[in-house]
Amino acid sequence: MGSHQDSTRDDSPHSLPTPATAAGREGLDALLAHPGRAVVALDFDGTLAPIVPDPDQARAHPDAVPALAALAPKVASIAVITGRPAEVAVGHGGFAGVPGLDRLVVLGHYGAERWDAATGTLTTPEPHPGVTAVRAELPGLLERSGAAEGTWTEDKGHAVAVHTRRAPDPRAAFDTLRAPLADLASRHGLIVEPGRMVLELRPPGMDKGAALRSYVHSLGAASVLFAGDDLGDLPAYAAVDTLRAEGIPGLLVCSGSDEVTELSKRADVEVPGPAGVVALLAALAHRLA
Repeated sequence: MGSHQDSTRDDSPHSLPTPATAAGREGLDALLAHPGRAVVALDFDGTLAPIVPDPDQARAHPDAVPALAALAPKVASIAVITGRPAEVAVGHGGFAGVPGLDRLVVLGHYGAERWDAATGTLTTPEPHPGVTAVRAELPGLLERSGAAEGTWTEDKGHAVAVHTRRAPDPRAAFDTLRAPLADLASRHGLIVEPGRMVLELRPPGMDKGAALRSYVHSLGAASVLFAGDDLGDLPAYAAVDTLRAEGIPGLLVCSGSDEVTELSKRADVEVPGPAGVVALLAALAHRLA
């Protein structure tokens, strides 16, 4: 695939960027031609919400909900696909009870949970037993591994995450814990998903790619846009490639950052963080008005 750096854009208000690749241009054209059969899928943290030191304080960009509410009635569905519990993403996103968002769903825990804005209902499975075991062993393992000051854990219910962003040297703290956490996860039938100064221990088979493909197929969608920012979004990028091979055009958007560059190398369009993602959503809604 070509680099996002080849993309161009008109700087007029509500302009849409020109994707850098032929596949990306096909994906955008298909979305614009038949929006009622398009799925717009988005990561939450780093894509709709700026990354902050404490994930509990993360909130959607202030213009995100208005942009989503303007776009949602014009497409088949908007899906927020996140590793967080669905209810947390709904609360931090401010998605509940918003006029115009009836076609929004939140697929939490990488698709294991689903919240529908139209009904406000949440469906969720039982947690993996390995997560319970890891939760009990994690404090002792962090102490034995010499986890740096500022390292802390986040209980996601269906997964457990270890954050190093608050450590004096976040990258060194991250690298120190990667192998012992991988061993702990493996012993309990889990995997480790690395991200932006976070290592998440979760059940295998839960990823954004599987969630995205399943959702696109369930709607019989004719095109898909996916926007993400972190390593955990790469499976969704791969899912878009697979959907393209199946004849469903797709557009890959990167919410750019200095911390992770893997997505920008593969994206059709790169925008400057959540503010850029929101501007793109607003531009799509304006074009489809």
